[in-house]
Amino acid sequence: MKEAFVMSGLFWIRWSRLSLVAAALAGAASAQPPAADTQTRPPLLFREEWKQPPYTGKLNDENRRVTQAAVTNPRLELKLYGADARNIGVYVHEGRQDLWNGVAASPVAVTLRDKANYLDLTGLARLRWITRTNALHVLHPVVKLADGTLLAGSHADSTDGEYLESEVAFGGQHWFKLDPDKVVTTVEVKNPDLSKVDEIGFVDLMPGGGHGNAGWSNMSVLELYAKPVPRSGGSR
Repeated sequence: MKEAFVMSGLFWIRWSRLSLVAAALAGAASAQPPAADTQTRPPLLFREEWKQPPYTGKLNDENRRVTQAAVTNPRLELKLYGADARNIGVYVHEGRQDLWNGVAASPVAVTLRDKANYLDLTGLARLRWITRTNALHVLHPVVKLADGTLLAGSHADSTDGEYLESEVAFGGQHWFKLDPDKVVTTVEVKNPDLSKVDEIGFVDLMPGGGHGNAGWSNMSVLELYAKPVPRSGGSR
């Protein structure tokens, strides 16, 4: 009986020691820092702030129409989509120039094309913009792929009449074909190749409601953080 008691005590001591060692190892493991995230956000590739195109006479809706002359960055080309996209205007709000679609009688999309580079929107690429929408209008990101396909993303910004800054990530979105003439969405495109994008911008899938407290949207400062992919043979 005495030997059994002694053996039981020794077993208890050894088990306790093993428990302490296991606890110490677990504590040391939990104290280790998590694996470092090697991904980093790409630097700013371009920024667009817009400007009033030259005009003569009174500064009315017609003279405010957006043209290539409204683009401040000489590297960028302006592209317009939609039957009435020519009536998108350049206006000043909060001390900044922006694009306003209030008198455009059709859905419209506006994109920018880097003359020297395609755009790599994979990884941690981000689009940052200041927008304003009113009366249920919503802005979605738009990309034009290298093969010419125009896509609208599921990310949606609606600001209820306030200018707000937001970011757009690309990897987690659903993408839908966008008819370049009608500016309406059609079928979903699964896993589009965003490593070589030709144009980037935004779409409002509703026509403007006119001046005043109506339905419309504004696009102010736009910044793209992405890797450049040089165009072979220069600008097209």
